[in-house]
Amino acid sequence: MPAPDPRWDPEMLAFQSLMEAEGAKLPPITLTLPLDEARAITEALNIPLAAGGPAMAESGDRWLPVRGRRLQCRLHKPTAAAGLPVLVYIHGGGFVWNSIDTHDRLMREYAAGGGCAVIGPDYALSPEAAFPQALEECAAVVRWVAKHGAEWGLDPARIVIGGDSAGANLAMGVALLLRETDPALKLRGLLLNYGVFDADLDTPSYREFAEGYFLTREKMRFYFDCYLPRAADRLNPLASPLRADLRGLPDCLLHISELDVLASENYAMGDALRAAGVAVEQTVFPGTAHGFLRSLNHVAAARRAASEGGAWLGRVLGG
Repeated sequence: MPAPDPRWDPEMLAFQSLMEAEGAKLPPITLTLPLDEARAITEALNIPLAAGGPAMAESGDRWLPVRGRRLQCRLHKPTAAAGLPVLVYIHGGGFVWNSIDTHDRLMREYAAGGGCAVIGPDYALSPEAAFPQALEECAAVVRWVAKHGAEWGLDPARIVIGGDSAGANLAMGVALLLRETDPALKLRGLLLNYGVFDADLDTPSYREFAEGYFLTREKMRFYFDCYLPRAADRLNPLASPLRADLRGLPDCLLHISELDVLASENYAMGDALRAAGVAVEQTVFPGTAHGFLRSLNHVAAARRAASEGGAWLGRVLGG
């Protein structure tokens, strides 16, 4: 049950209760390997939340040759115009679940609001594909867009990388990696929604929101064990970007959930980016829990966040 906390946004609390009621109709999700059944249950709970939202001029799946396999990518284009700027949006899910289907609505919201194409890579999940495979796959997608995006009617010179939760971690990691490997590839921005930015499980928000706010400390411990099974990798700035040199990164939009175990590291990331000379637009959404952007059909704060994200995309990708 959600924790009794007067700070809850009433719509957020109602949504959390709704999801718990829906989850009670299905077998329980257990944090045990293998994850096939748990992934199927997670998809069954989350895909219905992607219903509705903006209609696209074009939506479909395409496959890119990435690191020895064919990587499925969801492409949304709000208009048929050529030369659309691009948001490469990386879905969240603790590095272990969710998909381009669970995040389809959010990608369409950003496409419509930002006047841009959105590409969602269906990257390999952990623990079957631990760090750095997902990171390298997502980086390869961005490189492909920068070199060949015109083949899909895109503008390869106007690219933003975004993501939520684990996806925001991967977005930041990709930006840091490309800064070193592809210095000529200049990103227009980073859209970061309640990201995983460090592997430290003992921050003030981890202690305050450890239980009863959807994402728990024990879930995060499990996710790190899956994605970063080698202890040394948890110190790698590509996995824990709060530990990175952040200078030279593009403009950032940072959206933070108030009642979230990850809140402390998100505040710290905003401070660190500004200290590194990066322009940051930061918004805290009071009374919301981690993952609130999946509640677009239920919570006004989620719709406001998506709208703000679209407007920001329009500004950084324009011209």
